[in-house]
Amino acid sequence: MSNRIALNPTSYHGAGAIQEIANEARSHGFQKAFVCSDPDLVKFGVTAKVTNLLDQNGMAYALYSDIKPNPTIENVLHGVEALKSAQADYIIAIGGGSSMDTAKAIGIIVANPEFGDVRSLEGVAPTKNPCVPIIAVPTTAGTAAEVTINYVITDVERKRKFVCVDVHDMPIVAIVDPEMMASMPKGLTASTGMDALTHAIEGYTTKAAWEMTDMFHLKAIEIISRSLRGAVQGTKEGREGMALGQYIAGMGFSNVGLGIAHSMAHTLGAVYDTPHGVACAMMLPIVMEYNADCTGEKYREIARAMGVAHVDAMNESEYRKAAVDAVRRLSADVGIPSKLPALKEADLDFLAESAHADACAPGNPKEASVEDLKQLFRKLM
Repeated sequence: MSNRIALNPTSYHGAGAIQEIANEARSHGFQKAFVCSDPDLVKFGVTAKVTNLLDQNGMAYALYSDIKPNPTIENVLHGVEALKSAQADYIIAIGGGSSMDTAKAIGIIVANPEFGDVRSLEGVAPTKNPCVPIIAVPTTAGTAAEVTINYVITDVERKRKFVCVDVHDMPIVAIVDPEMMASMPKGLTASTGMDALTHAIEGYTTKAAWEMTDMFHLKAIEIISRSLRGAVQGTKEGREGMALGQYIAGMGFSNVGLGIAHSMAHTLGAVYDTPHGVACAMMLPIVMEYNADCTGEKYREIARAMGVAHVDAMNESEYRKAAVDAVRRLSADVGIPSKLPALKEADLDFLAESAHADACAPGNPKEASVEDLKQLFRKLM
């Protein structure tokens, strides 16, 4: 059995990294950008940091902002037509996971028109062509969509999210500039940061984990754990740490998958429109407790990476509890709720069945039945 690693051909990190966009566009011979960014980023001038650069360099572009926080099939289909009309030859995706996921789906369909039915991209779709080239510029520190082969689309009609996994959607350039993340409000910083921690912990414990991805995930857990509280308070060090930590987590989980914390979070987002990072943060310690007996000594290393002292003196049950407690403490410190008032008993069957069918579920280290998932969801009530 071989283990595959897929990463961006090029990535830039650090304050001012967006200055490299013009150089990269020129070096690839691109003629016109399709700038894909959400309406709030456009409204508050974040997108303009990039479009001003394009203007200063005399580079043509068209702006597309029909994007929702949980991007829909309709957003994607509108974007496909808009890109074709613009006659653009590359995409600049500016935003969080929503903008980048929308851009990936648009780029895949334009390059692979036989997948014009967006639902046909669910799972591992057999696309043949790389998507329209994407330069990804994250404005949140959490999804790592700029370095992953995954994207998630919401099917409003069927009240579900579906995960698409495709090496052809990888952005060719990632621009990870913490200054692009400086305008994130505290709540969004907290939720996206906990999404990043969930990526790192689930990636570290997933069935497909191996030595190289373990290296990424443990370092990501360490950086995120020491940076997130400061990032929420707006410190420069915290912002820079989170920009790096979430990217490193993406380097890992994109190549080995996730688990049921993400499966369940996807379902909560589709049914209640719960922000993805909040849903992940609520589910993570619950799922960690469920998975603990199938993780060997890994929770000791999670606890160590999160700064727990004296882990080598702990027995198995102690270090497993310490790891879960450290996650709960971090989540509470950054203001994430532990309960979901919207959750209804009448919805549990649908929620559990949807989570069980989610593409992330098979990677979980412990098998989870529909009934198991119902019991885990109940812990949010």
